[in-house]
Amino acid sequence: MLLRLGESPSPIPEPVADLLLEHIAHRDNMNTATNTASRWLFPGRRAGQPFRPDHVSALLNQIGVPAAAARGAVIRQQLLDMPAPVVADALGYHHKTTTRLRNETGGTWSRYAPGDHGRSPAGWTPRGTGDS
Repeated sequence: MLLRLGESPSPIPEPVADLLLEHIAHRDNMNTATNTASRWLFPGRRAGQPFRPDHVSALLNQIGVPAAAARGAVIRQQLLDMPAPVVADALGYHHKTTTRLRNETGGTWSRYAPGDHGRSPAGWTPRGTGDS
């Protein structure tokens, strides 16, 4: 099973694929004629359109999933794992926003620099070693 959330579809592993197929087979919002053959996982009220993001968020909140808090936590975790500009480009955020969030999480650029951090650059000596 593939799920497309962006441009290219992503594979869905078992048992999540089975849960999604079960959901599709027993959707309770398929009463209108415009939605009967919808290919959307969460079809909206208009033919060929999905649920609006704010509607999905409200439904998640009703069952106890704090969507806004979860999204914020996920973005902050990504900023600990990836450079802020990469996260900004991937999610469509402004780089200043992701940089601010990265600073709030305590992330630093030193974690992202490529290369071997176990050795010093040629010709460099740390201060206070007595070497001149």
